[in-house]
Amino acid sequence: MKHLTGNAPIYLLGPLVTDIAPGYDHITAAIGGTVAGMHGADFLCMTTPAEHLALPDAGDIKEGTIVTRIAAHAADLVKEGVRERARASDREMALARRDLDWSRQFGLAIDSEKAKEIHARSKNVDTCSMCGELCSIKMMRELMKK
Repeated sequence: MKHLTGNAPIYLLGPLVTDIAPGYDHITAAIGGTVAGMHGADFLCMTTPAEHLALPDAGDIKEGTIVTRIAAHAADLVKEGVRERARASDREMALARRDLDWSRQFGLAIDSEKAKEIHARSKNVDTCSMCGELCSIKMMRELMKK
């Protein structure tokens, strides 16, 4: 399509990769959008969880926007001209996670509000909340001190 149009920007509606997930069309569209972006699409259409079910409310719009931004970022990781920036952003987050630097993670997060809200449920601040005392980062730090 890019060849036929003289490299004109491509904008896609959807595309849903499956039709069996009403209420989750924003996720199925994001999967399709990532694949399309990896193959040259320049713009993705934001799809909400309410798609095909009802008019979206503000929460649906926010959720759809965030999921679409994630999809676009995932596509950018392989696209020439933008992949360096996208990969640098991922690397920054990986380093913040390695360092258990919660404030840096929140600052880099696409939805810092939600990340903070979820993290507030954790009682661990010096380990990954999923692994607790078995956190590989914590174990490596302890080993390196010895």
